[in-house]
Amino acid sequence: MLDLLDYRRRVFEMYRAVREGGSDPAVCAQFRRRRDELFQTHRQSALDAAQKAAFRGLSYYDYDPAYRVAARVDTDVEPEILTVELDDDGHFAYRRFAQVTFDLPTGSGRLSLFWITGYGGGVFLPFGDATNRSTTYGAGRYLYDTIKGADLGAALAEIVLDFNYAYNPSCAYNPRWVCPLAPPENRLPFPVPAGEKMYN
Repeated sequence: MLDLLDYRRRVFEMYRAVREGGSDPAVCAQFRRRRDELFQTHRQSALDAAQKAAFRGLSYYDYDPAYRVAARVDTDVEPEILTVELDDDGHFAYRRFAQVTFDLPTGSGRLSLFWITGYGGGVFLPFGDATNRSTTYGAGRYLYDTIKGADLGAALAEIVLDFNYAYNPSCAYNPRWVCPLAPPENRLPFPVPAGEKMYN
């Protein structure tokens, strides 16, 4: 348990630096170096021992400030609850509480924001796009999971969507993990060539 606490503290600190650094590519480069270090050395890494031994770093698109936008949070949505069974982790429920619309170089999109309904709650933003199964993980990626520290910056009326920090769920690295994935409403029809690419 203390290993997990240490891991989460490190992730929280990494995202704090991102929020303070804004669109600075050097901040993103440092974030990626620190993430590689966690993956290769930490006991709570998503990788198993054999994967750690062969690990040479995660693969990313180059940082592109055009894929960082601030979007208005629209809370006038139907608050539907979605549920997923996660094997050993049990029942995972998350409730739609808002939507955001945004413009990127490759298209204009809309994504739902979800609130994880477990103890304490947290913002959860999974998404899919047209790069899935070609250059990125086929089941989609995450942008926010504030319970685990992935927080790019949000206020009551606005949220930062920096797709340069889009990352794979744990199940992208090893089949021992089971992850909640992007629902159909969060699958964008255009590519988002930013953030983490497919593992291996």
